[in-house]
Amino acid sequence: MPKQTIILRLRGDRLGARPTGRILRVLECGGILVYPTETFYALGAPADSEAGTGEIYRLKERDRGKPLPVAVADLPMARACADAPAAPFEELAREFWPGPLTLIVKARPGFPAAVLGPGGSIALRVPGRAWLRSLLARFGRPLTATSANISGQGEISRGDEAVRQFRGKVGLIVDGGKTPGGLPSTIVDLSASPPLVVRAGAVPADALAPFLAGR
Repeated sequence: MPKQTIILRLRGDRLGARPTGRILRVLECGGILVYPTETFYALGAPADSEAGTGEIYRLKERDRGKPLPVAVADLPMARACADAPAAPFEELAREFWPGPLTLIVKARPGFPAAVLGPGGSIALRVPGRAWLRSLLARFGRPLTATSANISGQGEISRGDEAVRQFRGKVGLIVDGGKTPGGLPSTIVDLSASPPLVVRAGAVPADALAPFLAGR
């Protein structure tokens, strides 16, 4: 049975108190959010929710062996998710966050298997959009940040396409118009020894090299 989907229009990079409150209520009631990032549209559920992360896998038809990346409001929230992160973590976070760099670290206990990679790792990023960081700070919990698409299909960069694909399937869609698209976030695995760039992306390897050399 189709769900009732709230659609909010985002203008610029700020969301008022009333629409923010509506998003928070949807998330707190277990609903799924489709939202624009600095690259493409993403699917958001509380990253510590077994039911929410499971619904993300169902919507995306995603292989359960592929963990879900996670968005956090800031470095303190990232620290709260990580268990003794490797030395370059703080340096990389301070240099490249907010922005398109995802850091894989060992997760603290309490996260469902859906967001955990090998060895109990978790992939964290502070998004570049100010409204999204503000929402995460208000919510006080990390959100999944996987692309809003069916696995194996192209990413969505237009609000009307996000609405077309996910109306009736999720609790709320934030329509921010056209997103910039471009390269995805660069992913660095700090749980590996030595740290490993596992996906090239918007942050070039030569910019990362000084932080990873000799680790």
